[in-house]
Amino acid sequence: MTSPVLWEPSKTFKQNSNLAQYMQWLKVQRQLDFDDYSTLWNWSVEQEADFWQSISDYFNIIHHTGYTKVMSDDPMPHTKWFEGSTLNYAEHIFRNATNARPAILFQSERQPLASVSWLELQQKVAALQAFFVQQGIRPGDRIAAYLPNIPQATVALLAAMSIGAVWSSCSPDFGSGSVMERFRQIEPKIMIAVEGYAYNGKWFNRKKEVEAIKTGLPTVSKLILITGGDADIKEMHETVLWNEVMQTKNAGLQFTPVPFSHPIWILYSSGTTGTPKAITHSHGGVLLEHYKYLAFHNDVHPGENFFWFTTTGWMMWNYLHAALLVGATIVLYDGSPGYPDIRVLWQLAVHAPLHHFGTSAPFIMACLKAGILPGENGDLSALRSISSTGSPLPPEGFDYVYEKIKNDVWLCSMSGGTDVCTAFAGGCPLLPVYEGEIQCRALGCALYAFDENGNAVWDEVGEMVITGAMPSMPVFFWNDDLFEKYNSSYFETYPGIWRHGDWVKITPENGVIILGRSDATLNRQGVRIGTAEIYRAVDTIEQIKDSLIVNIELPGGGDYMPLFVVMKEGAALTGDVKDAVNKALRNAYSPRYVPDEIIAVKDIPYTISGKKMEIPVKKILMGRSLERSVNTGSVKNPESLDFFTHLAGLRNP
Repeated sequence: MTSPVLWEPSKTFKQNSNLAQYMQWLKVQRQLDFDDYSTLWNWSVEQEADFWQSISDYFNIIHHTGYTKVMSDDPMPHTKWFEGSTLNYAEHIFRNATNARPAILFQSERQPLASVSWLELQQKVAALQAFFVQQGIRPGDRIAAYLPNIPQATVALLAAMSIGAVWSSCSPDFGSGSVMERFRQIEPKIMIAVEGYAYNGKWFNRKKEVEAIKTGLPTVSKLILITGGDADIKEMHETVLWNEVMQTKNAGLQFTPVPFSHPIWILYSSGTTGTPKAITHSHGGVLLEHYKYLAFHNDVHPGENFFWFTTTGWMMWNYLHAALLVGATIVLYDGSPGYPDIRVLWQLAVHAPLHHFGTSAPFIMACLKAGILPGENGDLSALRSISSTGSPLPPEGFDYVYEKIKNDVWLCSMSGGTDVCTAFAGGCPLLPVYEGEIQCRALGCALYAFDENGNAVWDEVGEMVITGAMPSMPVFFWNDDLFEKYNSSYFETYPGIWRHGDWVKITPENGVIILGRSDATLNRQGVRIGTAEIYRAVDTIEQIKDSLIVNIELPGGGDYMPLFVVMKEGAALTGDVKDAVNKALRNAYSPRYVPDEIIAVKDIPYTISGKKMEIPVKKILMGRSLERSVNTGSVKNPESLDFFTHLAGLRNP
């Protein structure tokens, strides 16, 4: 059955889209005429070199030196792109500098909405750039940051980019051990940190953590500390205050051209079951990818305000800055999305105003459950799109957006990852939005669903794979010279083909449905069940706030599938609630989806980046020790694991 259509772009919407203009350009400049998005996508994955060449030309990429070939014949993960080219990501951002609009809008729990002009941004980046150079920083040296989502973090990112230094950041809610586990791998020379941060109405002093991190990173020769005043830093050796650094004399902002494949930043895997992998991206690779995605799939236009709720520890923070490439103003928010209440970000949408509102599926579902009507906060007429990522957005979330937020907004559900710092599937301004479906596979992304034999399947669930190289795939993992971690992460199941680890279904309309992580699959009596389907049904139960499910294989071929639920305040897990859960799962799917037991817990464990920790919980319940099951430094709420370790002790005495 075809899902209902919730939104269709008007003729004007289509004509004004960046994607329509690109297709017209292809027609005039390349004599390539495409009838629809599907034929354009087919060309983009079948003629990869021509497609990425067109992206370089269309966006007038500044290649300081020429390249010999768009892409090499080497298979993934060794494909080389634009060999010979030198460029700089930050240079492309600053060619949009203007007095007509700010570069940044910023709001926090403690500060009302304020702006940063392009001139101010340019001056501060130039000062920090000069300081880096004075400290002997050269292309390839690493800059580490322990910062919240504040304008200073943007300044530091751009300054590092501008000279070819390699950026890496963690948000200050990370514990010192977790930060050192990441930063020790990359041996940074300079670290930038805050003395504290505000969240949920409270102030968290991080001076002890900063001191511990600095002490644990012997390669750091200088610490730049951002404070609310003149902090006492005498006991912190080789430390300078941010405000002092901003006074560094300079000759204006400069840009260092670096090879196309030169590292731009290092992101980290969640690290739930081992040392986080240091995923390294390239200047040229993410530059092309971000131009493509922000322009064609998010349809961001010059002068618009682009917002994403994120921290510096999530790849969406890096992605957010790509909106500067296409002439938008980026909107930063530092603090809790629920303080003083869950309306705060919708109020920001009114006051900024926001043209593009980026968030996570859990936030949308939390607003739904709280009965929030965002339009009550004021005028949302400027809001063109709402983007959702982080986990699959269930159909109920789609319906909520159109019924309670804005009936003519463009909902862009996305799926991507830290691995590529973009989305594999997402929005398309030329296509309708179907309930529960991501609109399309992204241009240049050869995404398919494979069965267990490696054959492509359609309109049925399979392993999500990428069969062709993308420029924004990692150039390498740091300290993985033989590509052993890289290969084991993506290429062990299907040699030469990227296996992402998600269950996916490609619909008859060429939409995409993500059904959760394949490595957290519930193999129930021979039927593979995506965890996202379970959560979709459980989310319909009014009394339940959150849930987590695992399936444990038992000796002799049986299995045990418990569902753990967090009840809303004032609600109890009664027999009626359990019956409602079981009925919802039985009616929506089949009796196989009904859990063996429903257990109330105080909290569900999440990674720092906001992912439910199904696999570690499963390992704990199967009798593995906490230490062997999970790296607690990667857990946002480690105390939530206490219940599961206690339960495991009862099950495995």
